[in-house]
Amino acid sequence: MPDQTADRAELRGDCERCFGLCCVALPFAASTDFAIDKQAGTPCPNLREDHRCGIHARLRQQGFSGCTVYDCFGAGQKVSQVTFGGQDWRTGSRADARRMFDVFPVVRQLHELLWYLTEALALPPARPVHADLRRALEKTEELTRQTPEQLAALDVGAHRQDVNVLLLKTSELVRAGTGARGRKKDRRGADLMGARLKGADLRGVNLRGAYLIAADLTGADLRSADMIGADLRDADLTDADLTGAFFLTQPQLNAARGSAGTRLPDSVTRPVHWTAQP
Repeated sequence: MPDQTADRAELRGDCERCFGLCCVALPFAASTDFAIDKQAGTPCPNLREDHRCGIHARLRQQGFSGCTVYDCFGAGQKVSQVTFGGQDWRTGSRADARRMFDVFPVVRQLHELLWYLTEALALPPARPVHADLRRALEKTEELTRQTPEQLAALDVGAHRQDVNVLLLKTSELVRAGTGARGRKKDRRGADLMGARLKGADLRGVNLRGAYLIAADLTGADLRSADMIGADLRDADLTDADLTGAFFLTQPQLNAARGSAGTRLPDSVTRPVHWTAQP
Protein backbone atom coordinates (compact mmCIF):
# COMPACT_ATOMS: atom_id res chain seq x y z
CA MET A 1 0.00 0.00 0.00
CA PRO A 2 1.09 3.64 -0.42
CA ASP A 3 3.32 5.15 2.24
CA GLN A 4 0.48 7.19 3.74
CA THR A 5 -1.20 4.00 4.90
CA ALA A 6 -0.63 3.80 8.66
CA ASP A 7 2.04 1.36 9.83
CA ARG A 8 0.29 -1.31 11.88
CA ALA A 9 3.34 -1.66 14.07
CA GLU A 10 2.48 1.79 15.41
CA LEU A 11 -1.09 0.68 16.05
CA ARG A 12 -0.08 -1.81 18.72
CA GLY A 13 0.63 -0.82 22.29
CA ASP A 14 4.32 -0.32 23.08
CA CYS A 15 4.67 -0.04 26.86
CA GLU A 16 8.38 0.76 26.55
CA ARG A 17 7.49 4.13 25.02
CA CYS A 18 4.49 4.90 27.23
CA PHE A 19 4.18 6.35 30.72
CA GLY A 20 1.70 3.74 31.91
CA LEU A 21 -1.25 5.87 30.78
CA CYS A 22 -3.83 3.07 30.70
CA CYS A 23 -2.89 2.26 34.31
CA VAL A 24 -3.61 5.83 35.41
CA ALA A 25 -6.05 7.57 33.08
CA LEU A 26 -8.74 4.90 32.99
CA PRO A 27 -11.14 3.96 35.81
CA PHE A 28 -12.23 0.45 36.74
CA ALA A 29 -14.59 -1.10 39.24
CA ALA A 30 -14.19 -4.17 41.42
CA SER A 31 -15.67 -7.06 39.44
CA THR A 32 -14.75 -10.34 37.81
CA ASP A 33 -12.35 -8.29 35.64
CA PHE A 34 -10.72 -6.15 38.34
CA ALA A 35 -9.90 -6.94 41.96
CA ILE A 36 -10.35 -3.34 43.17
CA ASP A 37 -11.98 -0.01 42.41
CA LYS A 38 -9.87 2.70 40.82
CA GLN A 39 -10.84 6.23 39.81
CA ALA A 40 -9.80 7.86 36.53
CA GLY A 41 -6.56 9.79 36.93
CA THR A 42 -5.43 7.72 39.91
CA PRO A 43 -2.46 5.37 39.41
CA CYS A 44 -3.18 1.68 39.86
CA PRO A 45 -1.42 0.48 43.05
CA ASN A 46 0.34 -2.15 40.94
CA LEU A 47 2.01 0.52 38.78
CA ARG A 48 5.70 0.88 39.60
CA GLU A 49 7.77 4.07 39.48
CA ASP A 50 9.23 2.98 36.13
CA HIS A 51 5.69 2.84 34.67
CA ARG A 52 5.69 -0.97 34.55
CA CYS A 53 3.11 -3.28 36.09
CA GLY A 54 4.35 -5.00 39.22
CA ILE A 55 2.14 -8.05 38.66
CA HIS A 56 2.16 -8.22 34.86
CA ALA A 57 2.99 -11.93 34.79
CA ARG A 58 0.24 -12.70 37.32
CA LEU A 59 -2.58 -10.38 36.27
CA ARG A 60 -5.17 -13.11 35.80
CA GLN A 61 -4.23 -14.90 38.99
CA GLN A 62 -4.40 -11.62 40.94
CA GLY A 63 -7.90 -10.78 39.65
CA PHE A 64 -6.95 -8.27 36.94
CA SER A 65 -8.01 -10.19 33.82
CA GLY A 66 -9.51 -6.95 32.49
CA CYS A 67 -5.99 -5.62 32.01
CA THR A 68 -5.03 -8.60 29.87
CA VAL A 69 -7.77 -7.92 27.31
CA TYR A 70 -7.01 -4.22 26.90
CA ASP A 71 -5.04 -2.69 24.02
CA CYS A 72 -4.55 1.01 23.38
CA PHE A 73 -3.83 0.50 19.64
CA GLY A 74 -0.63 2.49 20.09
CA ALA A 75 -2.33 5.53 21.61
CA GLY A 76 -0.16 5.30 24.73
CA GLN A 77 3.11 5.91 22.94
CA LYS A 78 1.54 8.51 20.64
CA VAL A 79 0.29 10.61 23.57
CA SER A 80 3.47 10.09 25.59
CA GLN A 81 6.03 10.72 22.88
CA VAL A 82 4.25 12.88 20.29
CA THR A 83 1.36 14.79 21.84
CA PHE A 84 3.32 15.61 25.00
CA GLY A 85 6.82 15.33 23.54
CA GLY A 86 8.13 12.77 26.01
CA GLN A 87 6.95 14.66 29.08
CA ASP A 88 6.24 12.30 31.98
CA TRP A 89 2.99 12.94 33.87
CA ARG A 90 4.84 12.24 37.12
CA THR A 91 7.26 15.14 36.63
CA GLY A 92 5.03 17.64 34.81
CA SER A 93 2.42 19.93 36.30
CA ARG A 94 -0.88 18.61 37.62
CA ALA A 95 -2.68 20.48 34.85
CA ASP A 96 -0.55 18.79 32.19
CA ALA A 97 -1.12 15.40 33.82
CA ARG A 98 -4.90 15.91 33.84
CA ARG A 99 -4.82 17.00 30.20
CA MET A 100 -2.75 13.95 29.28
CA PHE A 101 -5.25 11.66 30.98
CA ASP A 102 -8.15 13.43 29.20
CA VAL A 103 -6.47 13.18 25.80
CA PHE A 104 -5.44 9.53 26.03
CA PRO A 105 -8.97 8.02 25.57
CA VAL A 106 -9.57 10.34 22.60
CA VAL A 107 -6.39 9.27 20.82
CA ARG A 108 -7.16 5.66 21.67
CA GLN A 109 -10.45 5.92 19.77
CA LEU A 110 -8.70 7.54 16.81
CA HIS A 111 -6.05 4.82 16.73
CA GLU A 112 -8.72 2.14 16.79
CA LEU A 113 -10.23 3.80 13.70
CA LEU A 114 -6.77 3.82 12.09
CA TRP A 115 -6.60 0.06 12.70
CA TYR A 116 -9.91 -0.54 10.92
CA LEU A 117 -9.13 1.86 8.06
CA THR A 118 -5.71 0.30 7.51
CA GLU A 119 -7.27 -3.16 7.35
CA ALA A 120 -10.01 -1.96 4.99
CA LEU A 121 -7.37 -0.62 2.60
CA ALA A 122 -5.79 -4.08 2.49
CA LEU A 123 -9.05 -5.78 1.44
CA PRO A 124 -9.20 -6.14 -2.37
CA PRO A 125 -13.04 -6.36 -2.55
CA ALA A 126 -13.20 -2.89 -0.96
CA ARG A 127 -11.26 -1.34 -3.85
CA PRO A 128 -14.26 0.78 -4.98
CA VAL A 129 -14.03 2.76 -1.73
CA HIS A 130 -10.24 2.68 -1.28
CA ALA A 131 -9.84 6.34 -2.29
CA ASP A 132 -12.38 7.43 0.32
CA LEU A 133 -10.83 5.12 2.91
CA ARG A 134 -7.39 6.56 2.25
CA ARG A 135 -8.67 10.11 2.71
CA ALA A 136 -10.36 9.09 5.95
CA LEU A 137 -7.15 7.45 7.15
CA GLU A 138 -5.13 10.57 6.39
CA LYS A 139 -7.69 12.75 8.15
CA THR A 140 -7.71 10.49 11.21
CA GLU A 141 -3.92 10.44 11.42
CA GLU A 142 -3.94 14.23 11.12
CA LEU A 143 -6.36 14.45 14.05
CA THR A 144 -4.08 12.32 16.24
CA ARG A 145 -1.32 14.89 15.78
CA GLN A 146 -3.30 17.86 17.03
CA THR A 147 -2.37 19.79 20.15
CA PRO A 148 -3.62 18.58 23.55
CA GLU A 149 -6.13 21.43 23.61
CA GLN A 150 -7.50 20.54 20.18
CA LEU A 151 -7.73 16.86 21.04
CA ALA A 152 -9.55 17.56 24.29
CA ALA A 153 -12.15 19.57 22.36
CA LEU A 154 -12.50 17.08 19.48
CA ASP A 155 -15.92 15.58 18.76
CA VAL A 156 -14.49 12.12 18.24
CA GLY A 157 -17.99 10.61 18.13
CA ALA A 158 -18.87 12.60 15.02
CA HIS A 159 -15.65 11.52 13.34
CA ARG A 160 -16.36 7.88 14.21
CA GLN A 161 -19.76 8.16 12.55
CA ASP A 162 -18.19 9.50 9.35
CA VAL A 163 -15.64 6.69 9.27
CA ASN A 164 -18.27 4.08 10.10
CA VAL A 165 -20.13 4.89 6.88
CA LEU A 166 -17.05 3.79 4.95
CA LEU A 167 -16.49 0.73 7.12
CA LEU A 168 -20.08 -0.36 6.50
CA LYS A 169 -19.55 -0.03 2.75
CA THR A 170 -16.35 -2.03 3.10
CA SER A 171 -18.20 -4.76 4.97
CA GLU A 172 -20.90 -5.01 2.33
CA LEU A 173 -18.34 -5.28 -0.47
CA VAL A 174 -16.24 -7.92 1.28
CA ARG A 175 -19.14 -10.08 2.41
CA ALA A 176 -20.82 -9.86 -0.99
CA GLY A 177 -17.85 -11.72 -2.41
CA THR A 178 -18.23 -14.76 -0.16
CA GLY A 179 -20.68 -16.43 -2.52
CA ALA A 180 -22.89 -17.53 0.37
CA ARG A 181 -26.52 -18.10 -0.47
CA GLY A 182 -29.70 -18.73 1.48
CA ARG A 183 -28.39 -17.96 4.96
CA LYS A 184 -29.23 -15.13 7.33
CA LYS A 185 -26.16 -12.94 6.93
CA ASP A 186 -27.06 -9.94 9.09
CA ARG A 187 -26.72 -10.59 12.81
CA ARG A 188 -25.69 -7.03 13.63
CA GLY A 189 -26.19 -6.36 17.33
CA ALA A 190 -27.78 -9.79 17.80
CA ASP A 191 -28.13 -11.22 21.31
CA LEU A 192 -26.21 -14.47 20.99
CA MET A 193 -25.07 -14.71 24.60
CA GLY A 194 -24.48 -18.33 25.49
CA ALA A 195 -25.67 -19.41 22.04
CA ARG A 196 -24.94 -22.95 20.94
CA LEU A 197 -23.16 -22.35 17.65
CA LYS A 198 -20.85 -25.34 17.61
CA GLY A 199 -19.84 -26.04 14.02
CA ALA A 200 -22.09 -23.22 12.75
CA ASP A 201 -21.63 -21.93 9.22
CA LEU A 202 -21.15 -18.20 9.80
CA ARG A 203 -19.21 -17.40 6.63
CA GLY A 204 -19.72 -13.83 5.50
CA VAL A 205 -22.12 -13.07 8.35
CA ASN A 206 -22.38 -9.53 9.69
CA LEU A 207 -21.63 -9.88 13.43
CA ARG A 208 -21.02 -6.18 14.06
CA GLY A 209 -21.73 -5.46 17.71
CA ALA A 210 -23.20 -8.92 18.29
CA TYR A 211 -23.27 -10.19 21.87
CA LEU A 212 -21.41 -13.50 21.74
CA ILE A 213 -20.57 -13.62 25.45
CA ALA A 214 -19.94 -17.24 26.51
CA ALA A 215 -21.21 -18.49 23.15
CA ASP A 216 -20.08 -21.94 22.04
CA LEU A 217 -18.35 -21.33 18.71
CA THR A 218 -16.35 -24.55 18.81
CA GLY A 219 -15.42 -25.48 15.26
CA ALA A 220 -17.57 -22.66 13.82
CA ASP A 221 -16.75 -21.31 10.35
CA LEU A 222 -16.32 -17.55 10.68
CA ARG A 223 -14.41 -16.97 7.49
CA SER A 224 -14.98 -13.49 6.01
CA ALA A 225 -17.31 -12.52 8.87
CA ASP A 226 -17.47 -8.87 9.95
CA MET A 227 -16.38 -8.94 13.60
CA ILE A 228 -16.24 -5.23 14.39
CA GLY A 229 -17.39 -4.60 17.95
CA ALA A 230 -18.52 -8.21 18.51
CA ASP A 231 -18.38 -9.05 22.22
CA LEU A 232 -16.40 -12.29 22.49
CA ARG A 233 -15.95 -12.35 26.26
CA ASP A 234 -15.58 -15.98 27.34
CA ALA A 235 -16.72 -17.19 23.91
CA ASP A 236 -15.30 -20.60 23.05
CA LEU A 237 -13.39 -20.40 19.76
CA THR A 238 -11.78 -23.81 20.07
CA ASP A 239 -10.92 -25.09 16.56
CA ALA A 240 -12.99 -22.27 14.99
CA ASP A 241 -11.92 -20.91 11.61
CA LEU A 242 -11.57 -17.11 11.59
CA THR A 243 -9.45 -17.06 8.44
CA GLY A 244 -10.31 -13.88 6.58
CA ALA A 245 -12.57 -12.61 9.38
CA PHE A 246 -12.13 -8.85 9.27
CA PHE A 247 -12.20 -5.96 11.72
CA LEU A 248 -11.20 -8.44 14.43
CA THR A 249 -8.97 -6.95 17.11
CA GLN A 250 -6.55 -8.38 19.63
CA PRO A 251 -8.64 -7.28 22.64
CA GLN A 252 -11.60 -9.26 21.30
CA LEU A 253 -9.50 -12.40 20.99
CA ASN A 254 -7.87 -11.87 24.37
CA ALA A 255 -11.32 -11.87 25.96
CA ALA A 256 -12.24 -15.19 24.35
CA ARG A 257 -11.13 -18.80 24.81
CA GLY A 258 -9.46 -20.77 22.06
CA SER A 259 -7.00 -23.48 21.19
CA ALA A 260 -3.97 -24.32 19.10
CA GLY A 261 -6.46 -25.43 16.45
CA THR A 262 -8.19 -22.04 16.20
CA ARG A 263 -7.34 -20.52 12.82
CA LEU A 264 -6.74 -16.77 12.91
CA PRO A 265 -6.17 -13.87 10.49
CA ASP A 266 -2.56 -12.71 10.14
CA SER A 267 -3.44 -9.36 11.74
CA VAL A 268 -3.81 -10.86 15.24
CA THR A 269 -1.82 -13.24 17.40
CA ARG A 270 -2.86 -16.26 19.44
CA PRO A 271 -3.44 -15.16 23.06
CA VAL A 272 -0.90 -16.64 25.44
CA HIS A 273 -3.58 -17.72 27.91
CA TRP A 274 -5.32 -19.99 25.43
CA THR A 275 -4.82 -23.62 26.35
CA ALA A 276 -2.61 -25.28 23.77
CA GLN A 277 -3.87 -28.58 22.41
CA PRO A 278 -1.44 -31.44 21.71
